[in-house]
Formats: sequence, C-alpha cells, structure tokens
Amino acid sequence: MIETKAKTQNWLGSLANLAVLIIALAGIISLQLFWPPEGSPLKEKIVLDSKDAVLTEQKEAWHLKLLKASPTFGFDNLIADWVFLQFLQYFGDDAARNQTGYSLSEDYFDIITRLDPRWVDIYLFLSNSLSIYEGKPKVAIEYMTRGTNVLSPEINPKAWQVWRFKGIDQLLFVGDIPGAIRSHEMAAEWADNTSYQKLSSLFTNIAEFLKTDPDSKLIKFNSWLWVYYQTKDLRVRERAQQEILELGGKVKINEDGEKYFVLPESSD
Repeated sequence: MIETKAKTQNWLGSLANLAVLIIALAGIISLQLFWPPEGSPLKEKIVLDSKDAVLTEQKEAWHLKLLKASPTFGFDNLIADWVFLQFLQYFGDDAARNQTGYSLSEDYFDIITRLDPRWVDIYLFLSNSLSIYEGKPKVAIEYMTRGTNVLSPEINPKAWQVWRFKGIDQLLFVGDIPGAIRSHEMAAEWADNTSYQKLSSLFTNIAEFLKTDPDSKLIKFNSWLWVYYQTKDLRVRERAQQEILELGGKVKINEDGEKYFVLPESSD
C-alpha cells in the first residue's frame, strides 16, 4: 500500500512538473504573440515594425536567453525537441536571414546540446549552420564535443557521425590536423562492429594519410565531397563546390546527366 502510494505521488509529481513546463512554454509563446495588448500604442508600434527582421531577431534572442535561464523540470529532451523545431523555422526563413544572418544558431544549439547531447541527428545541422553559415567552426567543435563526451556506439550505432563531422570541421575550417586525426580514428573505432563497419577502414585511412601528408589536397577534396553529398542544402552545396573547384577539382557529367567531381590527377 505504501509502495503504491509512493508511485502515485511520483507520477503526480511528474505530471505536475510537465504541467508547469507546458505553462512556461505557453507563457513564452504568449509573450511573443499577444503582448502588448491590442489597441495600445506599443502594440501598434510593434505591428508596424513586425516586418523588420532585426526586431524579430532581437525578440527571439530574448526568448532564447529566457529559456536558457528557465528550469527544465526534468523534461530536457522535450525542450530540446521544441528548440530544434524553433531553429528549423528560424533557419528556413531565408528573407529574414538575408538581412540578419544566422547569429542565433549558436544559441539554439547551445541549448540543444546541453539538454540532449546524445541526439546524433542534430549534429549535421549544427556543423552546417555554425561552421559554414555562421563561420564559427570552433564553437561547432565545442558543441560537438558535448556529444562525443557522452555518446558511444552502444547508445547509438550512428554515434560515429559526430566524430566524423567534428573531424571534417577540424580539418577544413580550423586547421587542427592532430584533432582531425584523432576524430577520424575515433569515428573508425565507433563505426567498427556496427552496421556502418565498412566505413571504419575509410576513416582509418584518412587518419593515417593525414599523419604522413597533413596538407593533403586529396583528403580535403574528399572531405568537401562528403560535405557536398551529405546535405541537400543549396548554400552548403555551393560552398562545397566552390572549395572543390579551388582545390583543382573539375565538374563532370555522367551518362545519367548527374554531376560529379574529379581531381585532374585522378582517373575519371
């Protein structure tokens, strides 16, 4: 009887915490949508300025700052999911981003990687948005380290991806060759004995190649190829293609009319 009562109390406590969390999130949304009240001069001013991307950016920055300081009541993953959805909406607003840039990406992923660093699938978005769009690869690597510190192949067989993204950013954007070598060695170790085992030798070869030729054009070429093909984001692809061409790569068209890249010294 005592045990049943304790379980009931725990369940009610969790339910109460969830209710508080929902109310807190609803409060943030309400502040954004319904404050100040209709008819007030301030409301009229905000309506007039609502098309101003800079004002919207400032409001969202304030919301993120508030969220960072708010308790999670144990619902870290739920909040991380919600923040990621907010990021996708922010990131996908091309008209606004053309005016303000992508500076809030850092705040979004700071929250997400603190609350749910084991969420492997977000690290591709993190690398692209912070390293390529925002030009902050060191921040991207710092946030990816939160993932590599707590992940393992046992937790998620795709966990090797975080080491791979980290290694690419270290190689292409920071010039941290020792870091890139270690990241690819760890990617190989984590891919081994999983369904991605065939990639293990590839990552090992990259690490060994970097040890003998740290400024390898071929490795950089293949790394940018990886960036190009692992995303459908047009801006990321444009950046990757530009880097490939600057490395001496050439554009080819196969029999199916699909574009691919080669280095002049490599065979077609």
